[in-house]
Amino acid sequence: MINRNPKRSDEPVWWGLFGAGGSWFAMITPVTVFVLGILVPLGIIDADAMSYERVSSFVTTIIGGLFVIGTIALPMWHAMHRLHHGMHDLKLHTGVAGKIAVYFTAAFLSGLAIVFVFMV
Repeated sequence: MINRNPKRSDEPVWWGLFGAGGSWFAMITPVTVFVLGILVPLGIIDADAMSYERVSSFVTTIIGGLFVIGTIALPMWHAMHRLHHGMHDLKLHTGVAGKIAVYFTAAFLSGLAIVFVFMV
């Protein structure tokens, strides 16, 4: 028999943020680390290209701000969702309090990223 009134779940929201964060961390973060951590120190990219003034002017644009927010916020959602489900794997069932704690942490740090990017 088909249940005509299924119980609604909030898991698709968290899995969506988990997937977005994992994708960002897998595809964008390595390129960012390669450019900022290898190419610039080796002198392949001119250090003046990464001067404070140029980076600051990039971050204050909408694209640059969204890039910085995505770099901070999306992997944080991924990590907190993994932590939440990892606790279950370790038989640490924290219930609703654990769920609220991990997702509040991700939301709080995402909010801080937004505030610091757009308010500064």
